[in-house]
Amino acid sequence: MTEIPELPPATVAPRHRYRLQLIWLVPAIAVLIGGWLALRAVMERGPTVTISFATAEGLESGKTRIRYKDVDIGMVKEISLSPDRSRVLVTAQFLKRAEPLLVADTRFWVVRPRFAGGQLTGIGTLLSGAHIGVDVGKSSDSAREFVGEEVAPIVTAGLPGRQYSIHAPDLGSIDIGSPVFYRRLKVGEVEAYSLDKDGRGVSLKVFISAPYDKYVTPTTRFWNASGIDVTLDSSGLRVQTQSAMAILVGGVAFETLPGDANLGQAPADSTFTLHRDRAEAMKAPDGQMQVYVMNFKESLRGLSPGAPVDFRGVVVGEVLSLGVEYEPEREWFHFPVYVAIYPERIAMRRPPGGAPANAGTDALRVKKGLLKAIVERGFRAQLRTGNLLTGQLYVALDFFKDAKKVALNPATVPPEFPTVYASLEDLQASLGRILKNLEQVPFAAVADDARQTLQGLDKLARRLESEVAPEAQAALAGLRLTLGNMERTLAADSPVLSDVRDAAREIARAAQALRSLADTLDRQPEALLKGKREELP
Repeated sequence: MTEIPELPPATVAPRHRYRLQLIWLVPAIAVLIGGWLALRAVMERGPTVTISFATAEGLESGKTRIRYKDVDIGMVKEISLSPDRSRVLVTAQFLKRAEPLLVADTRFWVVRPRFAGGQLTGIGTLLSGAHIGVDVGKSSDSAREFVGEEVAPIVTAGLPGRQYSIHAPDLGSIDIGSPVFYRRLKVGEVEAYSLDKDGRGVSLKVFISAPYDKYVTPTTRFWNASGIDVTLDSSGLRVQTQSAMAILVGGVAFETLPGDANLGQAPADSTFTLHRDRAEAMKAPDGQMQVYVMNFKESLRGLSPGAPVDFRGVVVGEVLSLGVEYEPEREWFHFPVYVAIYPERIAMRRPPGGAPANAGTDALRVKKGLLKAIVERGFRAQLRTGNLLTGQLYVALDFFKDAKKVALNPATVPPEFPTVYASLEDLQASLGRILKNLEQVPFAAVADDARQTLQGLDKLARRLESEVAPEAQAALAGLRLTLGNMERTLAADSPVLSDVRDAAREIARAAQALRSLADTLDRQPEALLKGKREELP
């Protein structure tokens, strides 16, 4: 039997540890990166904000971005309607770093292609799509609900310059984005406008860029520079405009009086008045007005409120209103014209070294001087034609030597300012008097008297012929011949007397034609240039 060799004793081998395969490193790294990105997204996620707009045109959930200075700071997450369905509510998710930008006066608007103030903006959105723009406010209070602007703001925060308010009776051709000019140089823009609460005017917000805002002082004058300013006066036809842009989109211009340049810069948000044109803006200050009533006897056609009150070429007031009144005591009508006269436009002349000027005292002294001139020097008001093309009338103040004295009562409110006929009315009245006198001349009686006188002279000649010496017969024959010719000349059917009658009739017709011309010019002053138009029955 074969001997089996002895087996060696078994030894316990230790269990090998599990080894990580390299292939599992890839998903592990992906999980780590995903976790980091998720953590970073959570850490960078900022507040959620609700913005309301009138419409959601151009906005898309998950696509429309919110940008501040062309930097993405948020994304539109949801778009819904408000409970009353009048607005669109846009829910936006902002980045964490954008949280300081969300203050109470921050503004949002949808950036779309827009033409304003002669400039085309937002043209890039035609390719990239609309986005929401942001203008950060200056408030320290944070907010999470905002009302979006329907129109993109012209001027955003951070631009150097100042904003001012301008009040105007109407908007005219001015629009948002209209330029603001200083010495025909564009220095700013119109930001916004709104109707006053009482509905009697509009308020505009203008922004003047630095360094031009330093030229705006507390006494700076603003005027509407829109369109073309056409002036027809004694110097001829003048056409003025600030620029071609002002003709298309309107504009505002301003200027400071030379003596007011050292008053310093006007504070921001100061309020100014917008005048109709430069002439009105740069005229002397009106001050306190004095109201008078003027009763004219001629037609007021062509006179309108706002017409100037002129004192030898200097405008010292304006027409306030026209009216008609019935006086039952006299059973007659009056046509009162209420005018405003500004005494401060009439400067007080002082000798060298005299007392300094005082607006209130000077205005009172000027008023007393006007009233004294009315009583003592024939200071009167008269209607005159200011423009033959349009037939516009104005009130002229002047001295008339032959004016009847009046008893003026300064205590009457308002005091009555005496008037005189216009020059055309004087001509018409004079022609009427001449025609009336011509009609009263007894031409037939004058001819009969002349004929009787000639017959008496003929009898006297016959008597002298029979009684005088023969040497005077030749002279008497010549006298008889002359008297015979005169008798034939002044006979009822003689050509001379007929010519005299014809001349009298022509004078009467001429006077009648002048009266008709005066009436036509009274109704249609422009008829001298345009011709007489047919009047409707």
